[in-house]
Amino acid sequence: MAEGRNNFHQNYCMKKLYYCTFAGILITGTIISFAGCVKTGSSSDNLVGNWKKTDDFEGLARTEAVSFTIGRKAYVCSGYAGNGRQLQDLWEYDYDGKFWTQKKPLPGPARNFATGFSIGDKGYVGTGTDGFSLFKDLWEYDPSADSWTPKADLPGNGRREAVGFSVNGKGYIACGYDGNYLRDCWEYTPGATAADPGAWAHRASVGGAKRAQATAFVVNNTAYVMGGNNNEDIQQDLWAYNVADNAWVEKAKLYNFLPDSFDDQYQHIARQNGVALVIDSKVYIATGENGSMNTTTWEYTPATDRWKQKTGFEAPARTGACGISIANHGFILTGSSSTLVMDNVYEFQPEVTKISND
Repeated sequence: MAEGRNNFHQNYCMKKLYYCTFAGILITGTIISFAGCVKTGSSSDNLVGNWKKTDDFEGLARTEAVSFTIGRKAYVCSGYAGNGRQLQDLWEYDYDGKFWTQKKPLPGPARNFATGFSIGDKGYVGTGTDGFSLFKDLWEYDPSADSWTPKADLPGNGRREAVGFSVNGKGYIACGYDGNYLRDCWEYTPGATAADPGAWAHRASVGGAKRAQATAFVVNNTAYVMGGNNNEDIQQDLWAYNVADNAWVEKAKLYNFLPDSFDDQYQHIARQNGVALVIDSKVYIATGENGSMNTTTWEYTPATDRWKQKTGFEAPARTGACGISIANHGFILTGSSSTLVMDNVYEFQPEVTKISND
């Protein structure tokens, strides 16, 4: 079994240009030094924003976990701990108390590259892989009872590396990889009673190319999907989903595409396996990969469809991290760099001048 899992990860890492040595083979020379990281498009002296180390994640270090937020509490579930070990544990972060508490683990197989979202006072986790199989299950978590309930399976094949989000009381899973890159989008309506598993409806596919390891975020009840990987090619586009019209609208390209001057400095925005933080109706994209580890941070303003570079991620470069937006604050935690899986947590303060070693 261990040999089969290692072979899966070796093939996966080589196919996705992933930064790991799960099979004992170094895929890249980038470990923790920043020598192999992407250079920023502007001088760091001119950038605003501060990354502050905060309360460490108290579970096992991991990468490719899933997170969701309910009120003033955040949850981190599943992931990959290295050495062929997938996880199914669940941890709750109390923002006001600044501490982590272990909760009831996710039923079913341990997994990484799962997908999650929250609707009202419930959290949802599904899909992913254990290194051998791809899953299409969906589980609902009730924090008040610390309990999990199985819900309706996602239609079609199991998948990994999808994106999940929720808008107006419904959940969505889109894109990913099931042996083929995907761009389909499915809408989940929760059941009306505790015994009702809910139902899925096929919605309009995400625009552009099929993709896995994309990044999704929601601002003012509009969902966005950006970046990701298709056949080892990083996608340099951003799509907004109008739920009422069931339509995806392309926004400005993530590189210098137009003769206008606004995008002249756009560099290294697009990536795979990055995270998005939503703070004060603006979005901050950080971590992930684009040929190498990406430490640049970019601010997106949906109202103007414009990007602005901020202070780059000041911690060790990583991929497969979790992003948590809670109480109008944004945090990045966990992730991996080469063989190292991480458990540290950093808060991004977008309007604070950089403070070294804080």
